[in-house]
Amino acid sequence: MSATILFVDDEADLAELIQQMFRRQIRERKVEFIFARDGIEALQALEQHPHIDMVVSDINMPRMDGLTLLEKLQAAEDKKSTVIVSAYGDMSNIRTAMNRGAFDFLTKPIDFGDLELTIDKTIRHVEMLREARHRQAEAERAHASLSRYFSPQIASRLASSGESDGMEVHWREVAAIFTDITSFTSLVETAAPEVLGELLNEYVGGMTDVVFSHEGTVAKVIGDAVQVLFNAPGEQPDYATRAIACAQDLDAWAQDFRVRWKDKGINFGATRIGVHAGPALVGNFGGKRFFDYTAYGDTINTAARLETANKFLGTRVCVSATVATAADNFSGRPVGDLLLRGRSEPLRAFEPLPAAALAQSAAAQYCEAFAKLEAGDVAAMPAFAALVGLHADDTLAGFHLRRLLNGGKGVRMQLEQGS
Repeated sequence: MSATILFVDDEADLAELIQQMFRRQIRERKVEFIFARDGIEALQALEQHPHIDMVVSDINMPRMDGLTLLEKLQAAEDKKSTVIVSAYGDMSNIRTAMNRGAFDFLTKPIDFGDLELTIDKTIRHVEMLREARHRQAEAERAHASLSRYFSPQIASRLASSGESDGMEVHWREVAAIFTDITSFTSLVETAAPEVLGELLNEYVGGMTDVVFSHEGTVAKVIGDAVQVLFNAPGEQPDYATRAIACAQDLDAWAQDFRVRWKDKGINFGATRIGVHAGPALVGNFGGKRFFDYTAYGDTINTAARLETANKFLGTRVCVSATVATAADNFSGRPVGDLLLRGRSEPLRAFEPLPAAALAQSAAAQYCEAFAKLEAGDVAAMPAFAALVGLHADDTLAGFHLRRLLNGGKGVRMQLEQGS
């Protein structure tokens, strides 16, 4: 590459001498020299030629000396690497120059061999700085893009290291969360645009913050729906545990959000959440022009079906036995064996509950009634009726009671057909 060097010295014949000594490099366009007679002219030259790579400056000059110029150069946003030239033995000024940020120094009379070596060394340093700034700018751009999907910790690691592992499309085990909002379409049709914008921005932002607090990946945001992945792009051995904990925190946050907006007169629907784990095709599906990190496959579809199942069950969170079994210390109550659309075999599902809630008598009463239902015991109906009589707000118990009253049996159910 060609280097542009600003030479600052008040000696009348120096410019001609420098151009003579570096005539080959100038002819080959390896170097270009710009000359100034003092610090004031140097600053003017830098204004006119911001592409200047380095400065070589004498100390003793009229109007503005080299030390003052150096101080101004170091105060500028684009600091120029500067070599100071001083009289032999003038160590006091040389020390001052180095303390003020000079890259190197030369003594007079100038040895042109030393000057050439010093210029080469300084230009290499400038190129290293330029490359470092370029990498930093690329990392910042990458971080800005990655931050849409990944937690700050993961985004910073990927951006700073330039890792591509996990970005290419490949199969891997993941836990997937799907969320959606009930009656959102009607809200869109009735709410003022400015209110809807504020509402949705706060909702998606808050849900994303919860996901990132568990170091999850936001794979998609489509309107009010959010798709979340764990164990992608990096390894998370406890991904099932993280997914269950994240789902419960999302539920708690969304419920608080509903209350806050209800106080403002907005009837915001409940957030339904489905969680499943298994193999999925994961990676960047955006090609070279776009970054679209997401996942596809039966595991993802099943998580979406479990989210929809909540609508029939009356629950807000529904997780598969696959992810519940893989999670540490899972606490929850069984929902039943769901025949989900697109699956040939039933899938056991659970409603996760805090350990404290599961320890209460109502949870124990539900589990006893469910055990009777699973065993085909006719006592299941009165057991669920008694539970609903004591806890009318237990929507899942109410769901099972309605099934039984409508002739339903056992715990296998096809919700989309109304079971």
